[in-house]
Parts: sequence; structure tokens; C-alpha cells
Amino acid sequence: MSPARLYLLQRATALILAPLVLVHLGLILIAVEGGLTAAEILGRTRGSVGWAAFYGLFVLAAAIHAPIGLRNVIHEHTSWRGRSLGFATIALGLLLAGLGARAVIAVVAVP
Repeated sequence: MSPARLYLLQRATALILAPLVLVHLGLILIAVEGGLTAAEILGRTRGSVGWAAFYGLFVLAAAIHAPIGLRNVIHEHTSWRGRSLGFATIALGLLLAGLGARAVIAVVAVP
């Protein structure tokens, strides 16, 4: 993918991530202040299509956004170039997506 497209894709995912991160942090503050336990939080998220969609989008955007940024940092600060760098960052994105999907399933799936 061209550097221009990667730039636009990273900026687009940043636009998606910004409000999701704010909501996520706000929820953490509310849960902590409210004294909610992990069991109570899971009780509220189990079986929720809305929470699955929210955190699924969060994971997808992060799994795209982070590897592009890491690719740029590696490219700027090392001599690593070419397809192997692209493949490595794609692998990282797939790993993040897989681990994130597993976490979303753990939070919303009904046991």
C-alpha cells in the first residue's frame, strides 16, 4: 500500500479511535467511582450486541492504526525497509486483531 494511503488510513482510524477511547476511559472512571466489581461489570456486558459492536470496532481500529504507526517509527529510526517490514507489521495487526477479538468475546459471550 502506498505511503499516502497508509497515512489516510491511519488518520481515519484515529478519528474512529478518539471518541471510543474517551468513552472507554469514561466508563472506567464511572466503574471505579461506583465501586463496581469485575463480576458486576461482566454481568452488564454479557450477551450485549452493543458492547460487542463498540469494542469490536475499537479492536479493529486499533489493530489497523497501531501497526501503521509502528511501521513508520521503524522506517524512520532503523534501516529496515521493504516487504519484510510490511509483512511484519501486517502480522502484528493480525495478532492484535485476534487477541482483541478474543478479549471482546470473553467480555460479551454468555458462558
